[in-house]
Amino acid sequence: MSYPPSMPDEQLETLVAEVKDWQISHGSQLKVLDTDNVHSVLTHSVGATIFPTLFPRDLFDEALALQKTYNKLYAAVAEDEEWLFDALKDLIDVDPLANKLWTIYREVKQEGYLQDLTLGIFRSDYMLHLPSADTHDGFQLKQVELNTIACAGGVHSDKISEMHRHLHRTGIYEAVPSAFQLKPDFLPPNHTIDTLAQGLASAHRTYGSAASRTAKDTCILMIVQPNNFNIADERPIEYALWDASIPCFRVIFGYEVLSQTSLTPAGELIYQPPHLKIPLEVSVVYFRSGFEVHEYDDMGHMARFQLERSRAIKCPNILGHLATFKKVQQALTVPNVLERFLTVEEAAIIARTFMKIWPLDESEEGQNARKVALDPETARGIILKPSREGGGNNVYGEAIVEFLKSIPVAAWGTFILMEKITPPLLMNMMMNHIGLYQGPVVSELGVFGVCLWKRGQGGQGADILEEMNPCWSFKTKNAKVDEMSVVKGYGCFDSPALVDREIFEAHMRVAK
Repeated sequence: MSYPPSMPDEQLETLVAEVKDWQISHGSQLKVLDTDNVHSVLTHSVGATIFPTLFPRDLFDEALALQKTYNKLYAAVAEDEEWLFDALKDLIDVDPLANKLWTIYREVKQEGYLQDLTLGIFRSDYMLHLPSADTHDGFQLKQVELNTIACAGGVHSDKISEMHRHLHRTGIYEAVPSAFQLKPDFLPPNHTIDTLAQGLASAHRTYGSAASRTAKDTCILMIVQPNNFNIADERPIEYALWDASIPCFRVIFGYEVLSQTSLTPAGELIYQPPHLKIPLEVSVVYFRSGFEVHEYDDMGHMARFQLERSRAIKCPNILGHLATFKKVQQALTVPNVLERFLTVEEAAIIARTFMKIWPLDESEEGQNARKVALDPETARGIILKPSREGGGNNVYGEAIVEFLKSIPVAAWGTFILMEKITPPLLMNMMMNHIGLYQGPVVSELGVFGVCLWKRGQGGQGADILEEMNPCWSFKTKNAKVDEMSVVKGYGCFDSPALVDREIFEAHMRVAK
C-alpha cells in the first residue's frame, strides 16, 4: 500500500484548497515586508506538507525522553564559566559575535550579577541516521544541533500539526482505499504554544511582585528584531500570556530597549510602554533577537548590557546564549567531558545521539580535520558549520574545499566539521508560495525543552526548579536540498505520523 496516496487531480485540488484555507484562517503565514504600508500588508502561507510524514514511534518517544537530560546538561553548561571560556576562548579572539557577548558578560560580572535565576527555552534538532545501506543495522537518532536562544518554529509546527489532524478527521486522507491508512493515534497532539507560554509564565510568577517604587505591576518583555517577517511564530506566545493575564510587550532590540527601559538603583528593569502613562517592572526578558552580529553596534551593545545587568530573569542570559555556539556542541563530544555535567549513565545516553564533530582550529585534532576538509574525496562525507545561527550558512561536501580556500586561514577556527547524517528517504508532497513539490523528502524533529533554574551555591552548577513537558516541531525538505530552514524557503513545516518500524521500513528508501 502506497503512502502518501496517489489522488485524482480533482481530489488533490480539493485537498490543496483545504490546506490553503486552513493556513489563512489560522495565521500560518509570513509577512511580505516590501508590501507593508500604512493600511495593509501582504502575506503568504508558510511552507507546509500536504500529508504528515511517517516517522518511527519509538524514536519519537526516545527524542522526547532525552530532553530533560539535555535540559540538565545545558543549564549546567550555562553556569560553568570556566568550562565555557575554555571551549570558546579561541573563537572569542576571532569571532565578532562571540567577542561581543563575552565582553558584555565580563562587564556585567564586574558590576555583579543581580539575578541567579535563568529560563531556558532550548530546541534540540534530530534526524534519523542509517549507518549503512543495510537497514538491519537499525536507525539511530542523531542530533543536528541544539539551540539556546530565540528558538523558532514552535508556533508554526503547532498550526501544521493541528491542520493535519483536522484534515484526517474530515476523511480526506482516506479517500483512496488502496493507500496506507492513517489512524487518529498516529498523529500526536502538539502543545508548543502553551508550553512556551507556561514556561515564561512560571518565570514571571517566580520573579514575584514588583519591588521598585516606580512600578506597581510586572510584565514580560519579548525582545524582537525590526521588520520581522516571522511575527506569526512569535505573536501567539504573546497572546497566550495576555490570555493568562500576564502583560507581554514587544520591544525592538537596540534603540527601543534604550529609549523605553531604565534601571532603578537596585537594578529593577522598568519598562515604559509608549501608549501608557504607568510604567511596569520587567519580570522576564525573552530574547527573539540579539543572535546576529550586526545587531551589536554601539546601541545594541548598550541595550544587551542594560538588560543583562538588570534583576529581570533572562531567557537566556549571556552564558546561556554562548552555549548555543557550535564550538560548544563540538567540545561536548570530546571523551569524558559530558561526565563533568551528568552522571555516567546520563552521559552515555546523550553521547549516543552525537555524530562525529571536529574542531577546525590549530590543535592536533584541528589540523587533522583540515586535511579531511581540503580533500575533495573525504570532504564528501562532512558538513562545515559556522558558529552563527540560522539556516543557509552551512557548506556541504566538496564545496568545502573551495570555500575554505576563499577565506583567511585565521577564520577557519570559527567553524566545526560534522560527519554527515545519512537519513532514510520518504515520499511526500509539499507546498510553499513558489509551488508544489512531490517526491523524496527527509525530515527533522526538533524537541523543545523549557526549564527554570537557579545558579547553584557558590556559583557552581544549576538547580532546576521547574521544567515543562517537552514539546516538538517537525520540518521536512526536498531530499536534494541541503538546508532545512523553512522561513528562508528551504523546507516545510510538517507533523509526524507515528508508525512502527516495520511499516516505516516498508515505505522508506535508502539514499544513494
